[in-house]
Amino acid sequence: MKFSVPVFLSLNAGYVDTAGFLALQGLFTAHVTGNFVTLGAALVLGTSGILAKLLALPVFCVVILVTRLLAPALPRLGLPVLRTVLWLKLLLLAAGAAMAIWIGPVRDAGQPAAVVTGMLLVSAMAIQNAISRIHLGTAPPTTLMTGTTTQMMIDIADLLRGGLQDEQRAAARARLGRMGANVGAFALGCAGGALLFSQFRMDCFVVPPLLAVIPLTMAETREP
Repeated sequence: MKFSVPVFLSLNAGYVDTAGFLALQGLFTAHVTGNFVTLGAALVLGTSGILAKLLALPVFCVVILVTRLLAPALPRLGLPVLRTVLWLKLLLLAAGAAMAIWIGPVRDAGQPAAVVTGMLLVSAMAIQNAISRIHLGTAPPTTLMTGTTTQMMIDIADLLRGGLQDEQRAAARARLGRMGANVGAFALGCAGGALLFSQFRMDCFVVPPLLAVIPLTMAETREP
């Protein structure tokens, strides 16, 4: 696996999404459209967390909108765009971790402190989604693996079928390498989030801010 900014972002997204889902009773923090499914289930089964699931998508959208509008203003302030938004993401993850540890195990995901915790994590992942689209447009997505996995299977089928020209074969293999690294990192993050939550409960949220430091450091070489 080639270590790169997208790979570490994928690792963190898998971790945050899984730990958030377990800790906040079914809230998806990175894959927010999944909250429509869990919202429907919550309405039918009468489980808690309905408010957080309702808020997740609009909060996600607003944060991406603000991130996009903020980007052109940063150079005028003498701030590097990519590193600044990565810093914002790190701060949101740190705030989410502090809230999660402060409130402890969540028995009612509808309590205000739990909702705030969830929205901090959703906001951090919204910034990461914006980073992937705006600054890492040639890299595979770091939070959504469905389209990536689909493309991987198409490339594998084309390689197995044969008949590709040398350039097409090389492009498919290079694409498989990049996408496979992201999917593998995301899966590893999911496993890590589940394992550490099972052992440490809310204390497991100290990991995402630490992981966020790595792509921030690596971005120093990408952006003057």
